[in-house]
Amino acid sequence: MTRQLPLVLAALLLAGGTACAQDDLPFDVTPVTAFDEPWALTFLPDGRMLVTEKKGQLYIVTQDGQKSRPVRGLPNVDYGNQGGLGDVALHPDYDNNGIIYLSYVEGGIDGTRGAAVARGVLNLNSRGGTFDDVEVIWRQYPKLFGYGHYGYRLLFDDDGYLWITSGDRQKFTPSQDMQSNVGKIIRLREDGSVPGDNPFVDYRRQDPLVDRAGVYGEIWSIGHRNPLGISFDLDGQLWAIEMGPAGGDELNLIAREGNYGYPVVSNGDHYDGREIPDHDTRPEFLEPAIWWTPAISPAGLTLYTGEQFGDWHGNFLVPGLSSRGLVRIEVDGKQAREVERFAMGARIRSVEQGPDGTLWVLEDERGDSEGRLLKLTPRN
Repeated sequence: MTRQLPLVLAALLLAGGTACAQDDLPFDVTPVTAFDEPWALTFLPDGRMLVTEKKGQLYIVTQDGQKSRPVRGLPNVDYGNQGGLGDVALHPDYDNNGIIYLSYVEGGIDGTRGAAVARGVLNLNSRGGTFDDVEVIWRQYPKLFGYGHYGYRLLFDDDGYLWITSGDRQKFTPSQDMQSNVGKIIRLREDGSVPGDNPFVDYRRQDPLVDRAGVYGEIWSIGHRNPLGISFDLDGQLWAIEMGPAGGDELNLIAREGNYGYPVVSNGDHYDGREIPDHDTRPEFLEPAIWWTPAISPAGLTLYTGEQFGDWHGNFLVPGLSSRGLVRIEVDGKQAREVERFAMGARIRSVEQGPDGTLWVLEDERGDSEGRLLKLTPRN
C-alpha cells in the first residue's frame, strides 16, 4: 500500500501519470466571470451556458461572461455545507420542449433533508428566464440528518434515460440497503418513471407488505459512497467516479446490478483512523479501475470528444477539489489509467466541453473570493 506516501509521489506511483505545474500547462487559462459557490454548468443549443450556484441561483451566461438575472421559479433549496442547488441538464428533446432538470437538496420534517430532482420548462426572456411547470420526479429515500454526500449528478444517455448518482449521505450502511436509494446509481425514464428493464424491478422481499415498485426498481448499482461524476465513454460504457473516505477515491466501470462494496470495503480508511478492508479482500465486490490514495477529491467526470485538444479525444477529465486541478484519464476497453494532472491553483468543481471543443471550468472557491468561470484553449 502507498497510503502514507507524499501526495505527488503516491499519485504518480498509483496512476503512472505525470504532473504539470501551473507554469507548464498545455493550455491558456482565460478568466471569464465569477460566481458565489458555483456547482455545475451545461451549454444551451445557442452556445450560452446555464450555471448553478449552491445557494440556489441559476444563471444564463454568455461566453464573454455576461450573466442574466437569476432564473425565477426554482424550487426551495436547503442550502448548507455540501448541499444546495446542484446539477443542471437539458432534456434530450430540449430544442422542442424547453425542459431542463435540476438536482438540489430538499428539506424534510424535523431537520432531515435529501437530494431531489425536478424538471420544468425554461422560458427565456431578456432578463434571464423562468422555470415553469415544475414537477419533482425523484427523491432520495429516506431523508436523513446531516449535510453531506448527496451525489446528485445528472446524465442522459443516447436512449433518453436519465441517470442520477445518489450519495450515501455519510451514513455508510444505506449503500448496501435495498430499501433505500441512498448510495446507489439510479436509472429512470425522462419523466421519472421506472424502466421495465431495470435490474431490480422484480426484486422480491420476504415481507409481502413491502412495495416492490418503490425504490428497488430505480436502482442500477449499489455500494457507492459519494459518486460525484458519471459519464459514458466512446464505446457506450458507463463510468462513475466517487470520493472515498480518507483516501480510496474510485473510478468504476458501472455494471448492471453491480455492487461496489462500500462501506464493507474501500481502499481508504475511516477519518478517525479505523481501517476498512481493501477491495482485494472481498472478491465478491467489484473493484475500481483506478483508485487514489492520497485522495484527489473528484467532483465530476467529463468525456472529451472535441478536436481542439486532439490527443485528448476519448479521454475523461476529472475536476479535483483537494487536488486543486484537473486529472486526465485514458480508457482502454474496461481498463483506465491516469496519464496527466494539471495544477490549477484552486479547488475545481466542474469541467465541461464547449460547442467548439474548448474547455470550461468552474472553480469551487478561491479563499475568500468567488469561484471563477475559466475558458481553456490549447497553447500554441
